[in-house]
Amino acid sequence: MNRKTLIILSLAATMLLLFPTGAKAQVFKNRTKKENDSLRVQIDSLNKIIEELRQDILLKDSVANEMLDIYEENEDKGAAGLNPEDYSPEITDSLLNIWYLHRQVNEDNSNEMYDMDSVHFTSNVSDAVMKERLENMNSFITLPYDEKVRNFMVLYSEKMPSKMSNILGLCQYYMPIFEETFSQYNLPDELKYVAIIESALNPTAVSRAGAKGMWQFMTKTAKSYGLEINSFVDERLDPFKSSDAAARYLEDSYNLFGDWNLAISSYNCGPGNVNKAIRRSGKRDFWSVYEYLPRETRGYVPAFVGAMYAIHYSKEYGIVPNNVQLPVQVDTFMIRKNLHLQQVSELVGIPLDELKGLNPQYIKDIIPGNTKPYVLRIPYNYTSAFLANEDSLYTYRAEEFLNPQTLVSSKPSTSESSSAGSRISYKVRSGDSLGKIASRHHVTVAQLKSWNHLRSNTIRVGQRLYIYKGGSPTVSSSTSQPKTPAPAASTPSGGTTYKVKKGDTLYKISKQFGVSASAIMKYNGIGESIREGQVIKIPSK
Repeated sequence: MNRKTLIILSLAATMLLLFPTGAKAQVFKNRTKKENDSLRVQIDSLNKIIEELRQDILLKDSVANEMLDIYEENEDKGAAGLNPEDYSPEITDSLLNIWYLHRQVNEDNSNEMYDMDSVHFTSNVSDAVMKERLENMNSFITLPYDEKVRNFMVLYSEKMPSKMSNILGLCQYYMPIFEETFSQYNLPDELKYVAIIESALNPTAVSRAGAKGMWQFMTKTAKSYGLEINSFVDERLDPFKSSDAAARYLEDSYNLFGDWNLAISSYNCGPGNVNKAIRRSGKRDFWSVYEYLPRETRGYVPAFVGAMYAIHYSKEYGIVPNNVQLPVQVDTFMIRKNLHLQQVSELVGIPLDELKGLNPQYIKDIIPGNTKPYVLRIPYNYTSAFLANEDSLYTYRAEEFLNPQTLVSSKPSTSESSSAGSRISYKVRSGDSLGKIASRHHVTVAQLKSWNHLRSNTIRVGQRLYIYKGGSPTVSSSTSQPKTPAPAASTPSGGTTYKVKKGDTLYKISKQFGVSASAIMKYNGIGESIREGQVIKIPSK
């Protein structure tokens, strides 16, 4: 057999191995198909993971933009809405000087003013004991310990006994509210102590900059988190609703920074200042950015730790809670007619100051129930008396307490009405549902569906929803129907609808209809992600 024949036979054998025939070919084909199917499953799985990661990034970017938008609206103010010049001895509403106290307790005139940047407190409690106590608190949030933190621990536990007794008394009523609220959002329980730093738990605290309530919200920030503010009602003063807004703000701030101490700092100086500090330091933890934070904010986390420590170890320091005359148990009633708190006080027998303390959000002592239902809170032991007199409440001395002149002079101004009915744009986040969004913004699911032309309760991450803060969109003089959210001016009008099919992508659909994918996204207020069965609108060319 010559060399040429050997080469030909060798090539033939190789071909048989590479391209088998008959039964072998079928086995080879089946194995190849199985391998391809396996690879396709792995690729699909990887694509799903990539999409989830991309959505997480989009979500974080969305939260960051929304938080920074709020910061920009408040200019140089933080979540509490405070400017650096607001931290004066006369009107300080946070950090070491607690001046806003509950009206039942007098000022502790023995307190001195301290420069916490230079002071060094001595204490009978050793550093080792303080550090061990801090560790034993087993806080979910990392509690740092150094000289600055130690000074605030001594300040709150030893240097202001009367004020801390008052705060401890208020804790008996307010802390359960905070704990329930933060638990609903699955947030660390320790965040409740931020309210002590902000206002010493005074629901009617007001800063010179205009920040109000226990959680010290500025007007724009408060409204962006769904709090109602008008001539009759200021929900910044409502312990329940303001706590809910504070929880959502802190949750958004944590999603932005990924660190609770930075989120807490952001509550004081705003996310913009924290972002600047992160950029300058190149790191993302509190002590690394400490020197780059505004001077007033540097003491915020140490003060937070100090307040938490003093409350936790109050017995060890002999701090006894004052009686602040707020009932632990309350009952709630929905009021659907105009009602003056003094009508309730005189007919039911509840002291007016106690009634105001439980309902501080009604700034003129009038519950404007004619416009929509509002909550009235009363001490639980007065429930029977309230029910017995409920039918008479609304007519009792009504001409005096609810005379037309009082109601007219208290009506919201044009600017207030415009603000209350203004439209906001909300971007759906992971874990959102229509019910949760409706509850968060104090509207109904039906309103959300109507305003956004939704046929079902299904929403998706990245979808843009329009919410009218006053409860309904602006109504034109020519029609009683609410205006629908209009596309951006650059978006084409008209168009048709399309039901997404399996395997569709925005790019494929855009090619099919001859319009750009970005135009479809803008027209529908959606991101790049679409799902089978979804109905989208296609703008005309």
